[in-house]
Amino acid sequence: QVQLVESGGGLVQPGGSLRLSCVASGSIFRIYNMGWYRQAPGKQRDLVAGITSGGSTNYAESVKGRFTISRDNAKNTVYLQMNSLKPEDTAVYYCYIHSDRGGSWGQGTQFTVSS
Repeated sequence: QVQLVESGGGLVQPGGSLRLSCVASGSIFRIYNMGWYRQAPGKQRDLVAGITSGGSTNYAESVKGRFTISRDNAKNTVYLQMNSLKPEDTAVYYCYIHSDRGGSWGQGTQFTVSS
């Protein structure tokens, strides 16, 4: 069984920064891709950023230049550094990993961008 625990949510003002973390634990031998998705109220869950085991990254157009995804393989952890935050970034953010155990989702962490 794989567990993902996200942290870092909260309230931040427009233009501010925040970092999300997601730690994977359990019977994992190898993690391939890791990523962050988000879901705003009434909307579908969309990919925000992804990172491969080799470190290649991809981003949604709406966050390019503002968000940075990274991973620490020794800690089974993926991060999402978010800068220049906008109200439209408000959502529940979910961590996702693809490992030798298949796909796994975190429980989600909410943050709100508001003045």
